[in-house]
Amino acid sequence: MWQGVLCGLLAGALWGMVFVAPVFLSHFTPLEMACGRYIAYGLIAAVVMSTRLPPLLRRLDRTDLIAMVKHALSGNIVYYMLLALGVKFAGVAATSLIIGVLPISVTLMGQKDHGAVPLKQLAWPLLLVAAGIACINIDVFTHDVGNGMPLNHKLFGVLCAAGALACWTWYSVDNARYLKRNPHFSSGEWSALYGVSSGLIALVIALVALAFFHGDVTGAAAVASGRDWALFWIVNGVIALGASAIGNHLWNIASRKVPLTLSGQLILFETLFALLYGFIYKQQFPRGLEIAAMLLLAAGVMWSVRIHALDDPSAAHAN
Repeated sequence: MWQGVLCGLLAGALWGMVFVAPVFLSHFTPLEMACGRYIAYGLIAAVVMSTRLPPLLRRLDRTDLIAMVKHALSGNIVYYMLLALGVKFAGVAATSLIIGVLPISVTLMGQKDHGAVPLKQLAWPLLLVAAGIACINIDVFTHDVGNGMPLNHKLFGVLCAAGALACWTWYSVDNARYLKRNPHFSSGEWSALYGVSSGLIALVIALVALAFFHGDVTGAAAVASGRDWALFWIVNGVIALGASAIGNHLWNIASRKVPLTLSGQLILFETLFALLYGFIYKQQFPRGLEIAAMLLLAAGVMWSVRIHALDDPSAAHAN
């Protein structure tokens, strides 16, 4: 279980980079960012597997293909687009408030799974998590009163953020269950297949979008927009390698080794590292509420880890 916790922490550290990437790609749309990131992810996954990919593809059955398509859309492409749209139209404050519910939503959805700790045992850790999320968002609302968007745009952004929350909650739970039901694929193999399928779907979406909006990408409008395509592919390549290829592989390992009630808490590492990277980028120290939020989130996660360790028969036997 502790190996799973470490893999979850490292995955969160890599996923946290995703929140900084849009700062460098502000001239690009959420659709372009999503397609660029996952096309790069698919290429990396295909290169890493190289000669092992053809026999691996032959092992796939209809159920595997359906699962890969559903997970690629819900956990990657659609989630990332909805999250970017939420930030654009509703602002960071509202979007972070909604996405911050992820640890609780995943934990609640995993309550019926094997190895899950009863919810009453997790009440206090979850309260700490909720308090930490509240501190983050109180601070954001206090220091960021709005982004100048009309009310209907903000409401659209809130709906997009809620859709992103639903997408990743479902993906996290269904992916963990699928990996545990199907041990015939290793974590690395499933991550590679997941990357290739995400890349192919993103490529199809990009080609369709290019057919309709080619003037905005290749014409005078593209030149006037100041888009730097070299920077676009560099940033997306780094994110695809770190957050998608390596991060998803680490998360697949964690999903196999820890119960869903704990994997929900491990997602908080992404929030903590995103905050850290944000402070480094802005070159500023965290404010009081931000420090309190990080301490509460870390305490909630570690308390939950301790409860699961005490409830784990193998851990008790080892002691």
